[in-house]
Amino acid sequence: MVDKLLHLRVLSALVGIPIALLAAWYGSWLLWLITMLIFTAAALEMTTILKGLGLQPAGWIIQIGGLILFAGAYQYKDTIINVIYVLLVLINLLWLVFCYPKKTPTDVFANLAATLYLGNLVFLYLTRELPGGLAWLLLILTTTWASDTFAYFVGRAIGRHKLAPLLSPKKTVEGAVGGVAGAALTACLLAQFLPDLPVQPVVLLGALVGIASLLGDLFESAIKRQAGVKDSGHLIPGHGGILDRFDSLLITTPLVYYIVKLFII
Repeated sequence: MVDKLLHLRVLSALVGIPIALLAAWYGSWLLWLITMLIFTAAALEMTTILKGLGLQPAGWIIQIGGLILFAGAYQYKDTIINVIYVLLVLINLLWLVFCYPKKTPTDVFANLAATLYLGNLVFLYLTRELPGGLAWLLLILTTTWASDTFAYFVGRAIGRHKLAPLLSPKKTVEGAVGGVAGAALTACLLAQFLPDLPVQPVVLLGALVGIASLLGDLFESAIKRQAGVKDSGHLIPGHGGILDRFDSLLITTPLVYYIVKLFII
């Protein structure tokens, strides 16, 4: 069963990674469109999960919120992102006012949290728009993938001590350490080939990505476990749903974006 699962993961990677790299290289509208489509699919999965938690989210509001966020990023980059966040809050509050008591404040919080959480995908596009953005986007993608991969194989090989058994029983401390080390090593190697990346800050950033990747994975595990589901969906063979594949990027991408923008470039 494990070998079959690994086989499916490899096949999915052979299809998905070239598409991701092509979108990263081209950037512009292609990357924007792909990330928007990923948001759309992830929002559908999140709506189903939230219903499993006993909530009554409005999937159409989450989708509209995502469209507003992505459209604002495409037109204005991150210059009005704070205004968009306020607008999203107002939209959800209006929905509560007109739908109460059929819809509750808890449902509104679920809508808003889902929109903002999944909306972190927009930072893939925004990172590409930074000076030297291709290099920074490749750093995000490769280190996040490396963290997941190293954690998986190191955990299988030498994992003995459970990291968070109530959230994710298969994750181990050894695997987590391997994931962080793998992300830092990948960042170091990438810096050797991409002159736009300063080596020392990039290695540190790689280690932070490894930690953030793990936290993103555990956070989604907590949501799924509370909702009583194993996978967020079945769209990606060997991985499950879109959220199962992109949960780490939802945390690592905004982390790298703001560190790079505020402290490096």
